Amino acid sequence: MDSVLETATPIFAGIVKDDRSGDVINNALDFVRSHLGMEVAYLSEFVEDELIFRAVSAPGLQEMIDVGDTMPLDQVYCPHILDGRLPELIPDTADIPFAQTIALTHDLPIRSHVSVPIRRKDGSTYGMFCCLSRQPQKDLNGRDLDVMRAFAQISSEQINDSLSLQIRQQNLRRLFRGLQAQKDFDVVYQPIMDISTQSPKGFEALCRFRGEPYRPPNVWFDEAAEVGQQANLEICVMEAALNALHSLPDHIYISVNASPATVETGRLCDVFAQFPAERIVLEVTEHAEIADVDLLMKELSILRMKGIRLAVDDAGAGYSGLQQIVRLRPDIIKLDISLTKDIDQDVVRRSLGAALVNFACMTNTLVVAEGIETEQELETLKSLCVPLGQGYLLGRPGDLQQAKAWFDPKSKLSA
Repeated sequence: MDSVLETATPIFAGIVKDDRSGDVINNALDFVRSHLGMEVAYLSEFVEDELIFRAVSAPGLQEMIDVGDTMPLDQVYCPHILDGRLPELIPDTADIPFAQTIALTHDLPIRSHVSVPIRRKDGSTYGMFCCLSRQPQKDLNGRDLDVMRAFAQISSEQINDSLSLQIRQQNLRRLFRGLQAQKDFDVVYQPIMDISTQSPKGFEALCRFRGEPYRPPNVWFDEAAEVGQQANLEICVMEAALNALHSLPDHIYISVNASPATVETGRLCDVFAQFPAERIVLEVTEHAEIADVDLLMKELSILRMKGIRLAVDDAGAGYSGLQQIVRLRPDIIKLDISLTKDIDQDVVRRSLGAALVNFACMTNTLVVAEGIETEQELETLKSLCVPLGQGYLLGRPGDLQQAKAWFDPKSKLSA
């Protein structure tokens, strides 16, 4: 039996080597091997003209058969069982003349054998769920075959779930490669306004994907993370967004969003080096667990030494938002929409807003109120000395031409 390259196909890498699916299959093999009194149980996959052993239960016989080993399909029982030349249940190969013509029967030797096919959802054969022994098992019967079929079905469900996941991930990887190559998205810019003068101080860059069916941007980025493309996609969007700096006045900044995982790659220094650092604000989006806090802090420190300013959102939205402020010590605090909404009508919101403004003054930090939608909210925030605001009342997201219009004397936006 030849030793193998496990990379012949990646299908099973996500099944047996992972948690639950692999446990289910290995437990099934252990059970049927013990239940039938056999020496070896395995699950195989057919890859071109080879059989690859994907899961094996064979205590003490690893030198004979192990995960990753291969055999030519024309040397094993499987094709003959599928074509009906051999039965699925063989209590004693000595009783089956055709089995005696197969070299493997004598080489191992194989004296008893039970094998049923594993089917993909489209009906094609994935491989076989099999037990064998070097001793005859004369008492094997139809009930034993039913047991094998039941556990083969359980394994088949696990495999098909993993196959479906793999196909989904292959499609997503293909999608994101094409999306990034073609830049199949639009960047829109929402103004961040001086509340007193109601003139733009900067813009937050937001991404709108063109692909169908429509999905919110966070779903696109979550799917990119699922297939290891999150950093690539975020950087692609950031570079497109920051190119607008060349078209906007020198005193205007652009705020771009990045996940902690993207920051931790260490790639942002090179990305931001193409643009004036003092006009870049990096907004860290923390909607997933940070993998390495120390690495994140190190990379953020490097960026800030280059002149990049750091913003955090969700301030006032709960404990995690406040924890983020304490941990990251940002240059800009963005008051969450849950705090600014109806702040004119709610004394608790006003009190918390005032406390955060006071904190910002003491720490030399800017405050941006997000989600401003009414004149009453705006006036209340102004009375609390919140310097900057963002929301539909002040300006909706628009393309670069609309962003530039804020500074065109002939435009109504600049009036």
